This record gives sequence, structure tokens and C-alpha cells, in this order.
Amino acid sequence: MKINKILKVGYFADGPWSHKAFEKLIKDTSIEIKFIVPRNDTADLTLKNAASKNNIPYIIGHNINSNEFYQLVAKYNCDLFISMSYNQIFKRRILELPKLRTINCHAGKLPYYRGRNILNWVLINDEKEFGITVHYVDEGIDTGDIILQRTYPITDNDTYKTLLEKSYTECAQILYDSVKLVQENKINLIKQNDIHPVGFYCGIRGNGDEIINWQHNSRDIFNFIRAICTPGPMAQCYLKGQQIKINKARLIENAPIYKNRVGQVVGKTELGYIVKTLDSTIEIQEVVSNSKIKIGDKFDL
Repeated sequence: MKINKILKVGYFADGPWSHKAFEKLIKDTSIEIKFIVPRNDTADLTLKNAASKNNIPYIIGHNINSNEFYQLVAKYNCDLFISMSYNQIFKRRILELPKLRTINCHAGKLPYYRGRNILNWVLINDEKEFGITVHYVDEGIDTGDIILQRTYPITDNDTYKTLLEKSYTECAQILYDSVKLVQENKINLIKQNDIHPVGFYCGIRGNGDEIINWQHNSRDIFNFIRAICTPGPMAQCYLKGQQIKINKARLIENAPIYKNRVGQVVGKTELGYIVKTLDSTIEIQEVVSNSKIKIGDKFDL
């Protein structure tokens, strides 16, 4: 489809994910951001300040599928809508308003890891890589045709924090690259069903999901702790009714497999405590607690 020399885009975005992408888009003189729509509940002023600095309309869309909102943004005659960390679901009428439709950047290797809290789930699932996908938005959830997808390795040194920091940078790059492919009509679309006919969704994590189950093996507990470390809620357990938060753990090389009381503190180290798991033991580090932890204590399941 032939488009104007200047690609006119509407940016539906919020939070750190969207900041670096905005910087790339605004520097490209062949792209014009016609408006920015943040999340309704945003506490992030970065995009608002950027909009003001660059004379870009900053629109609060309480319901982007309403006729009122449709009529408002239709006046901007955009070629493309871009969604980056936006939380409203686009219905057909609004997502097909721009001539080149609507695209979304998702920090997951579609058609796997659709849904929410993906960077937490990939660590919990002991994945060796995670993906970032830019795709067309359809009326499903993260089901549209793929424009561009890249994968990045995960090592045992990675945590939720390191993946998050990498994603902030890489999401911006892959989104920008995808916008250029759309602009230049150089897309080689991939249908998600051609990768896997089913895929899977991940649900949002909520209160209570941070509790450690000491009946799991050491590897699973290690993954769980690093998956929700700061800036997440941190893994939690209880000792004599007192809350214990754990921000870091270490797998013990050649730890023997044996049966014993799971959750029991069986040793102390320079950095923390040795705790019995289902199969072996694990070193617990960076503990946040008002309780004095002793060898022989048992964390509640």
C-alpha cells in the first residue's frame, strides 16, 4: 500500500517500556507522532513531558473503543497505530482505523507466552531464552500475525531485574525496526499458527503468588526467587508467624540429594542460610526480615 513520505503514527503507550521507543521514533524525521495516549491509571509523567516538549497532543482515552474517542483520533488521519505496554483491548473498528492498521510490541516469544508477566514466567519455567515480538493487533489477545521476532539468551546469572533492563532496550529497537518495515512495505508476515497451532497464555500474577513452596526442588525454588526479585515483590515465606522476604538465592554445586524436613534451616553461610528443599539444599541470600534465623528453624510452607 502506498503511503505518504512521512509516516503518521498514533502512540498508545506507557511506562519505561515506551520511553526508549519514543526516543527512536521522535528522532526519525520520516515519522511523525500525531498523538500519545497513555494508560488511564498512569503515574508516569515521562511521556507527558515528552509530548509537551515536542508539541504532541497527549490524549486520555478512558474508552478507546467509544464513538467519541474514534471520532477524536480519526481527525489525525494516522497511517499506523502503535501499542507499547498499553492496557486497553483494541476492538476491530479502532484498530483498523489507520490505513496500515495497528501493531503491538510484546515481550514474549509468540505464540508462546501470550498474556501477562512474561518475564517472571520465563524464569519460573527455567527457559534458556526469552523473546520479543512485534505483531499486528487483531481481536484476540496477542494472536495477530508476526512482523518481527527476536530471542535473547537467559543464563543463571539473569534475574527479573536483568531481563527487564534488557527488554527496555530491545523492545525499543525491535519496535522501531518493525515500524520501518511497515513504512517501507518490506514485511514478511508469519502466522502464529504456522509456528504452533495452540500456543499458550500466561495469567497475571497476584497477591499470594509470591509465597515459596519448599516442597519444590532446589532448581525450581532458585528460579522462583530470581523471577520475582526486586523490582518485583520478592519471594516470601514465614518463620514463627513472621514474614521473611528473600531477594536472592544460590544453587549449591554438587549438593547431595536426600530426604529431610523441607523448609528447615540446616546451615549458615557468610551470606545467608542453607535450607532443605524437596531434593537437596539451597543457599538463601539477601534476606529481609526482623526475625533472627537459627539453624533448626523451619520456614512455613
